[in-house]
Amino acid sequence: NSGTNARFTRPAGLAIDGAGNLYVADAGNNRIRTVTPDGVVGTLAGPLTNSAGGSVDGASTSASFYFPMALAVDGSTNIYVTDTGNDTIRKITPDGTVSTLAGTPRSRGSSDGAATNARFAFPQGIAVDGSGNLYVADTGNNTLRRINPDGTVVTLAGQAGLAGATDGAGTNALFNQPMGLVLDGSGNLFVVDSANNSIREIATNRISTTFAGPGGSAGSDNGIESSARFYYPNSVAVDTSSNIYVADVLNFVVRKITADGVVSVLAGQIGQSGDIDGPATNALFASPNSVAVDGLGNVYVADSDNQTIRLIGNGMVSTVAGHSGKSGSADGTGTNAFFNFPLGIALDVPGNIYVADGSNQTVRVISTNGVVSTLAGKLSKTGSANGIGTNAMFSSPTALAVDGSGNVYVADSANEIIRKIAPDATVTTVAGLAGHAGSADGGPTNATFSSMSGLAVDATGNIYVADTFNNTIRMITSAGVVTTLGGVAGTRGNVDGAGTNSAFNNPSAIAVDAAGNLYVADTFNNTIRVGTRMLVALPALQITGLPSQVIISWSGSATGFVLQSSPALSPPVVWLTLNNIPTMVGGQFVVTNQAGDPAGFFRLRTP
Repeated sequence: NSGTNARFTRPAGLAIDGAGNLYVADAGNNRIRTVTPDGVVGTLAGPLTNSAGGSVDGASTSASFYFPMALAVDGSTNIYVTDTGNDTIRKITPDGTVSTLAGTPRSRGSSDGAATNARFAFPQGIAVDGSGNLYVADTGNNTLRRINPDGTVVTLAGQAGLAGATDGAGTNALFNQPMGLVLDGSGNLFVVDSANNSIREIATNRISTTFAGPGGSAGSDNGIESSARFYYPNSVAVDTSSNIYVADVLNFVVRKITADGVVSVLAGQIGQSGDIDGPATNALFASPNSVAVDGLGNVYVADSDNQTIRLIGNGMVSTVAGHSGKSGSADGTGTNAFFNFPLGIALDVPGNIYVADGSNQTVRVISTNGVVSTLAGKLSKTGSANGIGTNAMFSSPTALAVDGSGNVYVADSANEIIRKIAPDATVTTVAGLAGHAGSADGGPTNATFSSMSGLAVDATGNIYVADTFNNTIRMITSAGVVTTLGGVAGTRGNVDGAGTNSAFNNPSAIAVDAAGNLYVADTFNNTIRVGTRMLVALPALQITGLPSQVIISWSGSATGFVLQSSPALSPPVVWLTLNNIPTMVGGQFVVTNQAGDPAGFFRLRTP
């Protein structure tokens, strides 16, 4: 049969060869099927009529399988099958001959050894490299196995019978129901560690690390600090009393963490998706992606899948703007306005609400009387052009922050840049290089980011960035200099510590309180992290005189300082912040004063 005239029962695994032929593990029919590039469906192996399971080797349709789950194809078009119900690994040659490569049918176990002497338990994922090594996710044993070209089976990682989420070398690592597998071009193996909600990586040296997913267990428990559990926390906000609000996306709720660490559900019902206003405990959200809080403790929510902006106040949930379940771009009042996957949300001092309207590629504003208008961005057009209002262009704006002067900062994620929208709607680029992902620190146009999705701004104008794909927390000073405050670019982890001794896993949101403490939604770790501002000694300034100029430098490890000058120290002393952009040279911040500037005195000041 062709295309939609064909029928499958519980198709479970796919593989494709170099000619574009698709192979399907038709698990419910106990067959391996083929789909040609022009859509013709056929049976490669397994019975044509009787779908009862079996373990018979042989030619094509005379062979039998028992719930085959995953497939891999090598360069010679041999097909490898995890015959899950038989606890075996099977091979189908290009002429359709089926043989048992490893394991013994219906003889479950975990022993390594030669071919059919080895034992598996519900093997599910499979991959093959260019040298003919097969890799098997031995799900029931919580292990990753390798079948060498000579048929010998060895355990690559994990320990049979032990479930866990431990990284480490070889069998020191622990997995919990590993399923899917894929190899990259360098021979690194990536594993869907299903019960850990993680993607794990096994390098060629057999060291396992967590590539993506929770460092701690996902869940929905309330409680005190580390006893609580989150599931894909994606946004944080902090109020004037140091209460923290969390958009707990995959639990479909908004959580509250009190100043003494008690976690509770503020609004929504755990595990229940929907769109219901009313008492907070009866309300439903579909995708609460971002939260913001005003001075009165009202919490605003960008409910992305519902295409609405919601308000939690006085124990009640209401819809501020947008039409539930209907996407669009129309301006208007309240529910007459339309959004298209609103992501980021922020408030200014008067109470206007700013929305990163992600799929519309615009930034919208909801006035205090509920009127929605487009502040900046060209509807449905992606780009990085600066300009005024709708003449400017964005590409996947994801997060917003507003300073005390009404400037709106935008994480323009797909452009890899941070933008600023002034009160007159003029859009400029604050930092980053459009279209260039990276992790470089430095001046505005030298610094690079990678898919950042969280922003915050403090009272002195410093911008904090959750640089998501770099797994770092960055800071942009008021002078535009970008530094890394926490985490190491390219390194995922769940480590507390100072600066680059800490580690994050896809941090997606950030908030800052009045004392300068940072709160981070460390999304794939399913945790909320706090960065405490530490009092540090002022670094020493080195000053070098040149004819008509002065060169000032200080240690590059001393981030977040502002350079100021004064013409005299006699009262009243007036210190002026220098707007010269420091450069990074040999681990030092270096500022060259403008030629002809009057001689004076210099100091560093913490914001």
